[in-house]
Amino acid sequence: MTPTLTHHEDIAVLTLGNDENRFAPDRLDAINAHLDEVEKSAKGLVTVGSGKFYSNGLDLDWLMANSDRLDWYVGRIHELFSRVLTFSLPTVAAVNGHAFGGGAMLAMAHDYRVMRDDRGYFCFPEVDINIPFTPGMAALIQAKTTPQTAMTAMSTGHRYPGAEAKEAGLVDATAAEAEIVTAALGRLQPILGKDRTTLGAIKTTMFASVTEALGRGPGGVSL
Repeated sequence: MTPTLTHHEDIAVLTLGNDENRFAPDRLDAINAHLDEVEKSAKGLVTVGSGKFYSNGLDLDWLMANSDRLDWYVGRIHELFSRVLTFSLPTVAAVNGHAFGGGAMLAMAHDYRVMRDDRGYFCFPEVDINIPFTPGMAALIQAKTTPQTAMTAMSTGHRYPGAEAKEAGLVDATAAEAEIVTAALGRLQPILGKDRTTLGAIKTTMFASVTEALGRGPGGVSL
């Protein structure tokens, strides 16, 4: 299933797909097209997966088959992270299942995260699959976590279930599977209606160092 967009009154719900929701180039195209629509038609954004996965991040199979396009591909991933990080509307990631690597980074780029409480892991496995973080990816994670959480999450590949992810500050709340989107919508409702130009400017200023690092691309890192 390709990404789909629905609306709950003024809030757009972007479903990333119903498989591992890896960032193949065509999926990135679809996500960005939907974000264009959200900017025009909504007052808030929730992203969610379907089934076992929120997102497993980079499409390593595609990347192995197109290794000459590494810089282009990672640049597109960085652009998505920057776009969500500085989005001019309030955003919540409804982490319905596994969020690994780039999928967890996409969730981190949102303003808030609500994670399923009974199944699924939030994990940065790069240390175990021998893929160093790009400077931009490291900056994104570190901007949203405490130094000790970043150290543990990034250097050990620890798999955090929902309650542990909340305790570590990786997510803001947990909810039952059937309530994950409802919980995300509820977190957004009280903060809708802010001037989007002002909100976008505030986020851009807050995360200027992160977007600068993301804008530099892989930074010599080989995936």
